[in-house]
Amino acid sequence: MSARTRAELASAERIVVKVGSSSISGESSWRIPLIVHALAGAHARGCEIVLVSSGAIATGIPFLDLEARPTDLATQQAAAAVGQNILVYRYQEALRPFQVVAGQVLLTTGDLENALPRSNARRAMERLLGLRILPIVNENDTVATQEIRFGDNDRLAALVAQLIDADALVLLSDVEALYTKPPTDPDATPIDLIAANADLDGLEFGATVVNSVGTGGAATKVSAARLAAASGIGVLVTSADLVDRALKGEELGTWFEPVLGDSAEG
Repeated sequence: MSARTRAELASAERIVVKVGSSSISGESSWRIPLIVHALAGAHARGCEIVLVSSGAIATGIPFLDLEARPTDLATQQAAAAVGQNILVYRYQEALRPFQVVAGQVLLTTGDLENALPRSNARRAMERLLGLRILPIVNENDTVATQEIRFGDNDRLAALVAQLIDADALVLLSDVEALYTKPPTDPDATPIDLIAANADLDGLEFGATVVNSVGTGGAATKVSAARLAAASGIGVLVTSADLVDRALKGEELGTWFEPVLGDSAEG
């Protein structure tokens, strides 16, 4: 049953958690054990957890002796091929003390937009969860081109949550909540709750107006959260550092109420 409130995250049966590159790659790789500890805790109480993790390209760059993030697609794909292997290894090593096994799932837009691969992806995910495996999902950067990319893993996480009928989606960020203005602005206030079907046009989240074109940050999280909430999935946006408290149902972050009943889109 969909989590209607944050508190119900503590008892939700199936949760998708998304973490971005900046939270777990480079000097921030120390967060992987922190995040895994929280996921393992939810897993131990019987929750089915799916982790959508960015970071393959960022993780691979140092191993290719590159001075900066590559701009050409082929080198990005090479970095992703190396980085994905290392990233999943780091997650599995962190999961080992909890006796939890990770399973890698790489997806493209075509996998979720076309009926047959979508059905195959759903069946594979369901079987992994039934076997008590923790799926780690990422975009398949080695084959995705600029024209067929999800664009950001916030949207991918929302689509995965829809795919497996998750009870809730948790989008982890670098800030504790969404704000009415950039968090550095003294007039900025955190947004506690966004009601189902609330009109957000023109309201600023961070530095981006919702109806403008954005490629990351608060704008993509709002868009992904609305997508999931419209399908009846409650969404929490909060800091990666607070993931343990979030999965225990504490009152923190920004909660998007799910659209329930006949008004929900599926």
